[in-house]
Amino acid sequence: MTEQDVLAMPEADYMNAAQLAFFRNILVQLKDEMLRKAGATTEYLREEVSVVPDPADRATIEEEHALELRTRDRERKLLKKVEQSIASIDAGDYGYCEETGEPIGIGRLLARPTATLSLEAQQRRELKQKMFGD
Repeated sequence: MTEQDVLAMPEADYMNAAQLAFFRNILVQLKDEMLRKAGATTEYLREEVSVVPDPADRATIEEEHALELRTRDRERKLLKKVEQSIASIDAGDYGYCEETGEPIGIGRLLARPTATLSLEAQQRRELKQKMFGD
């Protein structure tokens, strides 16, 4: 099944078995890719542990390591959301807004498969955070 197939389905079929399987596949692939990258990072950091006498070269290597670790930290947080989304599919809650219970929408889920809020609820939350710093 492709994105076009999912988008072509009538609204009455929202989050049917085929759509849930489609999104589960996307999420599982995303999870597998992140775990693969995490393993590759570990190997990369182990291999790069060498004494570099030049301070400029050492600083460059340390900056690259720091950037790599920040990237993996972001992916670690995303991995948690991916796992929650897979659990949501299993529970039958996937695709529905946590605040309103309304459908999130296929287009939004294709753009962000880990979305838990409808676009309107997300906008309200962001506005509230901007106004109150919460």
